[in-house]
Amino acid sequence: MMVLPLATPANAQDATPPPAAEAPATPAAEAPAEEAATPPLSVEERIAQLEAANEGVDSGDNAWMLTSTALVLFMSLPGLALFYGGIVRRKNVLSIFGQIYAIAGVAALLWWAIGFSLAFSEGNAFFGGTENAFFKGVDGEPGTLSTVSQNVFAMFQLTFAIITPALIIGAVAERIKFSAIIVFTALWLLAVYFPFAHMVWGGGLLHDKIKAIDFAGGTVVHMTSGFSALTLAIILGKRKGYGKIPLPPHSVVLTAIGTGILWVGWYGFNAGSAGAADGAAGNAFATTTFAAAVAGLAWGACEWIFKGKPSVLGICSGVIGGLVAITPAAGFVTVGSSIIFGILGGVVPFFAVAYLKKMLGYDDALDTFGVHGVGGALGAILTGVFGSEEVSSLVADVKGEGYNLVLEQVKAVGITAVWSVVATVIIAYLIKFTIGLRPTEEEEELGLDLADHGEHGYED
Repeated sequence: MMVLPLATPANAQDATPPPAAEAPATPAAEAPAEEAATPPLSVEERIAQLEAANEGVDSGDNAWMLTSTALVLFMSLPGLALFYGGIVRRKNVLSIFGQIYAIAGVAALLWWAIGFSLAFSEGNAFFGGTENAFFKGVDGEPGTLSTVSQNVFAMFQLTFAIITPALIIGAVAERIKFSAIIVFTALWLLAVYFPFAHMVWGGGLLHDKIKAIDFAGGTVVHMTSGFSALTLAIILGKRKGYGKIPLPPHSVVLTAIGTGILWVGWYGFNAGSAGAADGAAGNAFATTTFAAAVAGLAWGACEWIFKGKPSVLGICSGVIGGLVAITPAAGFVTVGSSIIFGILGGVVPFFAVAYLKKMLGYDDALDTFGVHGVGGALGAILTGVFGSEEVSSLVADVKGEGYNLVLEQVKAVGITAVWSVVATVIIAYLIKFTIGLRPTEEEEELGLDLADHGEHGYED
C-alpha cells in the first residue's frame, strides 16, 4: 500500500521563502487567538492521518485482480472451448462452444441472484447467507479482500463459477442434450459449487472445522468437476460406437491452441488467487509455470516409453495435468516442490487416462476425471505434503495449531468426492426422468451441431 512522504520541520524550514523587503509587520494582537493556540501535529499523529487516508482500495491490487478476472474468463472462452472442441469429432465442435457459452450465462445469472452470497457471506458450515443476494452491497468499496473492491472480487470469483461446470462437459461430450446441460448446470452450481466455495474460501466446514487449505481450487474446482463428470458419464452411458469404432479428435491444432490459452489464463487463476499484487502472487506465478512445463514433458515421456511416440495431444494433456495439480498448492509451496508436482501431475493422470479408464470401462470422452478428478485429488494431498511454513503463514498457522496437514487434506478430498458424486446422482436422475439427458440415436449419429443448433461447425 502506498504511503505518502512525511514532511519534517527541517523540510518545512528549507522550503520557506525569504521575507519580502520592507514588508510591514503584523501586530501580534491582530492574529486570531485560535490559530495561535493550535499546536502542530506530532509525527505520530501525522502518520496516523496518512494511514487513514491510504485505507481502502489499493489501485495496484485492484488492477491485478481485474487482469486476473479477464484471464480466467479467457480460460473458458475461448480456451476450454478450443481445447475440448478440438478433441471431439467435427460434427460436435459447435456443441462444445454452445454448451460453454450457455454455462457462462447460467452461472452469471445465478451468481448475481444468490451464488456470490451463498459462497462468501456469513452463514453456517455449508452455505453463506443471503445478505449479498442480487449483489446487494457489492460495490466499489473494499469487502472480502481489504484492498480490492468488492465488485472486482465478486467478478473474479464468478469466472471460477463459470469454468467449473464447463469442465464437466468434457466427460459427456457428444452425447448430452443442450437443454440437459442448462438445467444440470443450474442445479449443480446450487448443490455443489456454491457450498464448496463457501466451505473452503468462505469460512465454512473445510476451513473452520477441517483445516484443509486450497490456494486456487484443487477441491473447489477440479475435484468437484472431475468426480461429478465421472458420475454423470456413467449415468449417461457410453457414446454410440465407443470401443467399436475409432473416435479420434478432429483437430489437435485447435486443442493445442486451447492449451496455450489455458496455460496463460491459469496465471489469473492461480496468481490471481493471492488477492493482491504481492509476493504470494509472484510465488504462485512461478510454481504454476514450472509445474505446467514439467508435466507436459512427463506425460510425453510416458507416451514415448509405453506407446512408442509422444503425441502432441498427450503433451497438451500433461500441461493441463500439471496446472491442475499445482492449483491447490501454488501459493503454499516452493518452486523446487513445484517440479515434483509437475512430474506427478503428468505421470499419474497419464496412467489414469491410458489404463484406469480401460480397466474400469467408463467413457470419459475428453478425460475430465482422469485429468481434473485424479489430478485435483493428487494436488490436494501433495499440498499437505509439501506445504511450506517459510512460503505461507497459513501453512505455519495450521501446523502451529497441531494439525496434521496431510490428514486434513485427505479429509477434504474424501468429503469433496462423496458430496460431488451423491449430488450429481440426484441431479442426473432428476433430469433423466423429466426432460431427459441424451439425444436420440439418430441425433447422436447426425451430430449435436445440427441436432441442437441447426448449424455446421465447418462448411465442406
